Amino acid sequence: MDDRKKQAARQFIAAIPYSRALGMQLEALEDGAAVISMPYDPRFVGDPQTGVIHGGAVSALMDTCGGAAVMSHPTGAIGTATIDLRIDYMRPARPGDRIIARAECYHVTRSVAFVRATAHDGDPARPVAAATGAFTLERAPDRTRKGKAAAEPRR
Repeated sequence: MDDRKKQAARQFIAAIPYSRALGMQLEALEDGAAVISMPYDPRFVGDPQTGVIHGGAVSALMDTCGGAAVMSHPTGAIGTATIDLRIDYMRPARPGDRIIARAECYHVTRSVAFVRATAHDGDPARPVAAATGAFTLERAPDRTRKGKAAAEPRR
């Protein structure tokens, strides 16, 4: 993966205020896949008695990771937004542990990218949550096609 895509992914994360507030960090980036982590922070605890991180923070991590996976796909996305994200929470994350999400963009159409993601607290074989989602796929204008369209009569 080239450094430009990694820098673009870091900028993508930094541009989302909630991602910055949660302390998300890009760990890895491949063509169509991303790994982003989030440190444990007592401010994001959903249940003070157990110290478990709130599910909203986990969902934000998985959503951001899914968007980064779309942005890194070889189709050359220049923008994305979440259309739909379904999350299954499997167990609470261990209090004090960093949460790591991995998302993979597994299918792309002209305007929609489909993503699968998991989140864990150190053991990928024991996920905290799993998600599937659909994201918009904004691409750079195709200048050759634009020229052809301009030459064709309108109907």
